Amino acid sequence: MKIGFATQKLQKIFNSEKELKKKYGVRADKIRIRMKVLESSANLEEVSPSKPERRHQLKGDRKEQFAVDLIHPFRLVFMPDREPVLLPDGGIDLKQVTGIIILSVENYHGE
Repeated sequence: MKIGFATQKLQKIFNSEKELKKKYGVRADKIRIRMKVLESSANLEEVSPSKPERRHQLKGDRKEQFAVDLIHPFRLVFMPDREPVLLPDGGIDLKQVTGIIILSVENYHGE
């Protein structure tokens, strides 16, 4: 998949091993692993919904965003890089998501 970033600052951090470790500490290794999985996938459907990646769609006002697991409780959060194609049931056609934008690394559950 094609990968972009929400901000230039985030792109700079992700493109530098030193900056990634400085910003995310022990999570940096998992971030690199997940990024390799995302980069090597042709589309979002190829990213496993099971562990260890556990690709999942978020809910509520974040329903067009997705996440993959890092080190609990942190997730790598991203969204499709263009308007998603919807299925008849209203879900997103994951086969059509061939590019993503990395939004954040966060604990969105507030644990």
